[in-house]
Amino acid sequence: MHTQFFGNFLLNKGVITPEQLIEALKIQSSTHKKFGTLAIHSGYMSASEVADVYITQTHYDKRFGELAMELGYLTPEQVDKLLTIQLPNYMLLGQILVDQKILTHIELENLITEYKSEYEIYELDMMEEQKNLVDKLLSSLYLPEELPNTQNIISYLTLLFNNLVRFIGEDFTPLNIMTLPEVPTSFCVSQMVDGSFAFMSALDMDTETSIAFASRYVDEEFEEFDEYVSASMEDFLNLHNGLFSVNMSNDYTLELHLQPPAAHENTVLATESPCYLLPIIYSFGTVNFIFSITS
Repeated sequence: MHTQFFGNFLLNKGVITPEQLIEALKIQSSTHKKFGTLAIHSGYMSASEVADVYITQTHYDKRFGELAMELGYLTPEQVDKLLTIQLPNYMLLGQILVDQKILTHIELENLITEYKSEYEIYELDMMEEQKNLVDKLLSSLYLPEELPNTQNIISYLTLLFNNLVRFIGEDFTPLNIMTLPEVPTSFCVSQMVDGSFAFMSALDMDTETSIAFASRYVDEEFEEFDEYVSASMEDFLNLHNGLFSVNMSNDYTLELHLQPPAAHENTVLATESPCYLLPIIYSFGTVNFIFSITS
């Protein structure tokens, strides 16, 4: 997940523009291989086994390698080997920026040193998403000071970023969260979650971005915006909130209940509580994630 945080770090430092970041993400999306692809190319897994792991990930909040070992497709030694042949994500993004002559090698080296020092990223952390590191980065870069239920929100956003990587792609950078009384939307799907930690969540994007988002999610090329695109967006949001509900039940014995997702078009999303808008820049467009704590 370090690419996503590093991109925001560079934006906040003012060393790159959003347009330069988007172009770098487009290049990264066409060059970076997913863990499952690496497993196939290394001869460790078949395509059907990789597909089985991806399907299983829709039910459990676990990394690909962890699930592949549990299902008996990979050994711990094979997972370690595959991890060693992956370039750390933020290093890959940095190299693209150097290739584009946006940064020099010296500037990149200094920025990476500052990034790793400020957020305590060590060599052993590069290949693993460590909870303490992610919590610190989220608290430092994204969360408004007045945000209630901070720890629950950190857990929610960590899972959101993980699910975006797993099901949509890792070529994205989240920007800082904005607090708004209401949010104008283009095409939006929303879902209410009831329980002791109740909230509203929503995904909003323009039609072209929606088509690209849905195409990645179902691994099928949609040519136009239709009910299948809308259903794919609803399914992703429902999947994500369902996994979060399972995590909250397992980790904190909090019982949450999901209402059916709803679709909105060209409306203003407003709640009695403040809305929090998190823009997520993908190489194919901007995905706006919206949430509001209702209890």
